[in-house]
Amino acid sequence: MEKYTFNRIEKDSEIPYTLLLLADETIEAIDQYIFKCDIYLLWYRTENIAVMALYKNSDTELEIKNIAVIESYRSKGIGSILIDKAKEIARESHYEVLNVGTSDTGFQQIRFYEKNGFMKMGIRKDFFIENYPSPIYENGLQMRDMILLTHHLTE
Repeated sequence: MEKYTFNRIEKDSEIPYTLLLLADETIEAIDQYIFKCDIYLLWYRTENIAVMALYKNSDTELEIKNIAVIESYRSKGIGSILIDKAKEIARESHYEVLNVGTSDTGFQQIRFYEKNGFMKMGIRKDFFIENYPSPIYENGLQMRDMILLTHHLTE
């Protein structure tokens, strides 16, 4: 990763909402979790190209709450770099499991996580109906359920 710089931002730093909004619909939704997360940025030269927010679910489980790459850097392996960093952070902190959730209509995201070693583990029924004030559409379909995926770090 010689051409990229990856670092955790300080708790009192400005929250990179512009990047976070690439993966979540509203600032209000982001504010539900972001203040309890460690936020990481990936830079290329002087450009901030990606963000990842990690949340401690328990002493054994770490969750990716948000992961986003700016459009001009997508499909270049940047998302997989972030996933590898999340796994590294989780292992170094002695977590056993890394979790993530995404929309049931996010077919590309589900494939991405599976390609990076995650397996489907459950569904949060009506998550997007109950937690967002207006219907959200992706791939021409209304987002309803959250698909939960997990990666066991001991494997």
